[in-house]
Amino acid sequence: MKYGFFDDERREYVITQPNTPFPWINYLGNEDFFSLVSNTAGGYSFYKDAKFRRLNRYRYNNVPMDSGGRYFYIKDNDTIWSPGWKPVKTELDKYECRHGLSYTKITGEKNGLESEVTLFIPLGNWCEIQKMKLTNKSEEVKKFKLFSYNEWCLWNAEDDQNNLQRNLSTGEVEIDGSTLYHKTEYKERRNHFAFYHVNADIDGYDTDRESFMGLYNEASGPQAVLDGSPRNSEAHGWSPIASHYFEIELQPGESKDLIFVLGYVENAEDDKWESKGVINKTKAKAQIAKFDTVEKVDAALEELAAYWENLLSIITLDHEDDKLNRMVNIWNQYQCMVTFNMSRSASFFEVGIGRGMGFRDSNQDLIGFVHQVPERARERIIDIASTQFPDGGCYHQYQPLTKRGNDAIGGGFNDDPMWLILGTISYIKESGDFSILDELVPFDNDESLAQPLFNHLTISFNHVINNLGPNGLPLIGRADWNDCLNLNCFSTNPNESFQTTENNTEGSKAESLMIAGLFVVYGNDYIDLCKQLGKTEEAGRAQKAVDEMKEAVKAKGWDGEWFLRAYDFHGNKVGSDENEEGKIFIESQGWCSMAEIGIEEGMVEKSLNSVKERLNTPYGIVLNNPAFSKYMIEYGEISTYPAGYKENAGIFCHNNPWIIIGETKIGRGKEAWNYFKQICPSYLEEVQELHKVEPYVYCQMIAGKDAYKPGEGKNSWLSGTAAWNFYAVVQYILGIQPDYNGIKIDPCIPEEWKNYTVNRKFRGANYQIEVENPEGVSKGVKELWLNDQKLDTNIVPVMDKGTCNKVKVVMG
Repeated sequence: MKYGFFDDERREYVITQPNTPFPWINYLGNEDFFSLVSNTAGGYSFYKDAKFRRLNRYRYNNVPMDSGGRYFYIKDNDTIWSPGWKPVKTELDKYECRHGLSYTKITGEKNGLESEVTLFIPLGNWCEIQKMKLTNKSEEVKKFKLFSYNEWCLWNAEDDQNNLQRNLSTGEVEIDGSTLYHKTEYKERRNHFAFYHVNADIDGYDTDRESFMGLYNEASGPQAVLDGSPRNSEAHGWSPIASHYFEIELQPGESKDLIFVLGYVENAEDDKWESKGVINKTKAKAQIAKFDTVEKVDAALEELAAYWENLLSIITLDHEDDKLNRMVNIWNQYQCMVTFNMSRSASFFEVGIGRGMGFRDSNQDLIGFVHQVPERARERIIDIASTQFPDGGCYHQYQPLTKRGNDAIGGGFNDDPMWLILGTISYIKESGDFSILDELVPFDNDESLAQPLFNHLTISFNHVINNLGPNGLPLIGRADWNDCLNLNCFSTNPNESFQTTENNTEGSKAESLMIAGLFVVYGNDYIDLCKQLGKTEEAGRAQKAVDEMKEAVKAKGWDGEWFLRAYDFHGNKVGSDENEEGKIFIESQGWCSMAEIGIEEGMVEKSLNSVKERLNTPYGIVLNNPAFSKYMIEYGEISTYPAGYKENAGIFCHNNPWIIIGETKIGRGKEAWNYFKQICPSYLEEVQELHKVEPYVYCQMIAGKDAYKPGEGKNSWLSGTAAWNFYAVVQYILGIQPDYNGIKIDPCIPEEWKNYTVNRKFRGANYQIEVENPEGVSKGVKELWLNDQKLDTNIVPVMDKGTCNKVKVVMG
């Protein structure tokens, strides 16, 4: 069963039934102010940090699903309904949700009355616009009542849900005409407030939740709406809300526009008050004035559309496969931007409270985003590096509001440092900006410890070689990329976190083959960077360390048909044919293949053959096999999940692209392409009821072959899968790779592909790259022409800014 369709021309996914298998969401906002919005208008808004600056409440894990949002209630005689179906859930005569690029339009119709609500966050503003158009489509006069509804969160989303003895006494509001202000805690330590405004005179309001809702009513039937009468309540303590009330009359065919603005304001400490106890509303009124007419709102929407038109014009693909085009040109790039903004912090699966921006996550997210806005990638790299420790270790996460390391998670994840090399080099190759390496960047946000960013990369590299185990392989620390492979944990207490409990590294022999492969891949990148900078001595030192790591992997990390995953605390093999369960893992096959370790000896090919034989499924490649059937204390969290879910033999989509890239290293384009299609959302439309999550973006996890429901998706939107799959398909399948001195062309495609075109903007010039495959090969560039001049290399040089250049690639 399908619940919607792609509208490629408008770059929208159109949902035609409100009761989707799981809430299908969109993200509004691109810089500081963000909103999550579901296809039934559920979700919430926040400024920078979903934990510390959340504007409205959302109830995760609730029944019914998707509780809380920007709701509208319409009372038309005895019929009460909502334009987005929820929360009233009255059956609508018409329903449609269009999720677009940073906007969502929800249309509902009942008994001849239509309500169309367009939601978006204007560029450079700290507010969510809700543009409502009410139209009488009947042949009779319509008299009805309209209630808006927003429930305020008391800023700190964690404290808001547990410190009730305080919070149920702190709520404060102000009412000023058609603007309802939320000023809880403003008089003490906060310099910020929120407001909910509408650009018309109102006939009533409510700001106290229980007065509006009724103490024992549900959101589907607030007492004020049932009675058709607001309470004009003012919250003192208790739970503050903002609800506007209108009595509206529409002639047949008549429409009425209303513009609601949900906004956030910060005032300087000495400019907080208009008069005693009355907040300074100057900034709020200025914000409201920007969007008080339909014309102003429509202009802001057009500006947002132009913004995305520009971003998506940097890389465009013209291929005979429309499903591939829509992912490369629209949805994959869009998801990369959202994931760059959010890391893993705020989705319908991550509540935005326990996690901030991940050190490793954010570096990986850069590779799918850096071409869009390089200057923002530059800023992010410096923010990330500033949380690093002087020994090269890292905070695993940091909070976006403060940009400081998150102590709740701490550090000790020994793969973290190497990802900084990936992020930095990806930025330099895209932008050509080597000056970032000279930027003075603090350690642990301590400016007195600041060193050039290049030194951070050196220290990251050294962190691996300073922490080697008995086999010459990298010690895993608290964990590597797989946070659930906890080889130093030994947890027996169900009340503690595997990631934050004691890290028993003293005397540990726990080593990671995944980090070993990672070290070789980005160690080689570090060597190339040193050579670009003329640092030949450092390049030589690094080369020696990388070569030694390759030999250690071949000697101690090979299991005969595939690469080991690790050695545990006691020095026993993990991911070996000798093991009863968990004989083979995907991560080390991916990274050691990407690193081309043992490629001459056939190790890479054997490893990838083992992946296909033992790990592949119709829905993607599982993380390990066989699944764990019992808790293994020496492995930790990975063995706690039911078989086939999450890290216990689930399809963890994030690491499937590593195998895709590995396949391109040995020229197997057909295998790479098949793996790509297995998890690509636009190829999964026919299994929406099984897959459950959004059919336009990647999810983190798909249930594996050992699961109760193989193919069921979870944890959508915020996943490293977005960046890695975009990186894999554009740079390794299509073969368009930014390099220090130009664009390297190196496709690896299915033999049956005959041609495709990629338009690529790069450092101010435009390149129209036409790839032809007359001999039906998978890999190999036979000829490369630039503006009708044949080149003797497969690297297209950097051309003058403003120029349009034609590149012809003939494979063979």
